[in-house]
Amino acid sequence: MSPTEPRPLLDALRAGTPLPAFPADAVEAARALARDVGAATPAAVEPLPDALAAAVLEAAVLEGLPALPEALSDSRVKPLAKAAKKALYRLRSRGVAVAVAPRPSTPEPSHAAAPVPEALPAMASTLSSAGERAVVMARALRGGGVEMVQALISDVEGVVELRVGDTSRGGWRKLLREALEQGGTVELPQHEAAALLAEAAGTNLRARTPFPPGLDVALRHFGVQPVEPPPLPPPEPEDARRALEGDLLHETRELATWVPPEPEVKRLLEKMDEVMHSPLALSDVQRQEQLLAAVRSVARDFFASEGRQRYALRLWRMADYFERTARPREAELARAEARRLYHGAGEPLSRFAERLFEKVLALVAAAGARAEAQGAEATAAPGASTAPAATAAPSQERRSPGGLILP
Repeated sequence: MSPTEPRPLLDALRAGTPLPAFPADAVEAARALARDVGAATPAAVEPLPDALAAAVLEAAVLEGLPALPEALSDSRVKPLAKAAKKALYRLRSRGVAVAVAPRPSTPEPSHAAAPVPEALPAMASTLSSAGERAVVMARALRGGGVEMVQALISDVEGVVELRVGDTSRGGWRKLLREALEQGGTVELPQHEAAALLAEAAGTNLRARTPFPPGLDVALRHFGVQPVEPPPLPPPEPEDARRALEGDLLHETRELATWVPPEPEVKRLLEKMDEVMHSPLALSDVQRQEQLLAAVRSVARDFFASEGRQRYALRLWRMADYFERTARPREAELARAEARRLYHGAGEPLSRFAERLFEKVLALVAAAGARAEAQGAEATAAPGASTAPAATAAPSQERRSPGGLILP
C-alpha cells in the first residue's frame, strides 16, 4: 500500500513514524487529532493536506465516531467533503447510526404573499358612573366590506350587549368620523379595542354572566380570548402628592356624573340621617363637621374593600381617555390615583375618593334647598293654583354608530 493512503498513514501518525513528504507542523497537528479524534473539529482538520485529513477521518471510522465525518460532509474543501461522505458510508455499513443529510429540495415556485388584512381603527366611549362603556370595532372582509362589532361592556358583568353587522369601508369611516365629532368617544387601534373586549369577556366568566350571542365568534375573528386585566404598576414617589389633587378629576365633564354605587349611597344617607336627627344639640358647624366625617368614614370603608381595585382600573382607563383627548394633567392625576388605589396606599386618603362621596352630600343639600324654595313660594301665594311639578326633560340618548346606546 502507498504510504499516502488513509490507513497506513494513520498507523504512521500514531506510531510517530517520520513523514517527510508533508510539512512538519501539519504532521504534528494530524498526530494530535488522530490521538483524540473525538475532540477533532472541522476547523482543525480542513487546513491539513488532503491525505493527512483523510487519515484523521479514517481514525473516526475505526473508532465508530460519526460526528467529525458528518460535520465535514458539507465542507467547502471538495476532496475532504467527498472523503467525509465515504467515511459516513463505511460507518453506516458497520451499523453506526449516522444522521441523514437532507437532500436539496427543488425550490417551489414563488408565490406573491397574501395581503395582510387592513387593521381598521376602532373607538371606545368614556366610562359611565357604573363602569360601562361602548366599544365599536371593524374587521375588513374579502371583497371590500367591513364587519362591524358593537359591544356594551361593564367592569362588573362583562359584555352585556353585542351587535354584529356589515357595512362598507366608506360607511365605516363616516360612522367613525361622526362619532368622534359628537364627543365622548376616542379612536383606538384595533388591537387595543380587541384587548378591551377580551378583558370584558374574562369578566363575563368571573361574574358568570352569559355570553351574549355572537361574542365567541367576535373574539375569534379578532384573534383574542377571555383574559384577566393586567396588574397596574406600583405607585410612584410623586403619587402621594398628586393624590391631594385627585378631586380635580370630578371637575371634568366625564367624571362630573360619577357617584358611588347605590348600596354605598344608601349607607351614607343613613349616616347623614343619623347626624341630622341626632338628639344632641349641635351647632351648624358641628353638624357640618359630623356630616363630613360620615362621608370620609363611608369612603374609607368602601375603598378599603373590593371597590378599591375596581375604581383603580376605571381611573386607569380614563387616564388613557384623557391622554387621547389632549388633557395630560388629568391623565397624570388619574394614573396616580389608579396606582395608589390598586396597591392599597391608604394615607393620605384619596381626595378623588372623598370627593366621590362628598357629591352625595352636595346633591342632598341642593335637593333640600330646592324643597325650601318651593315651600316658600307656596306660602307666598296661598291662592295660586298648584300646577303639576315640572318634570325634567329627558336627557337625549347618545348612541353609537348602528344604534347601540352609549353610557
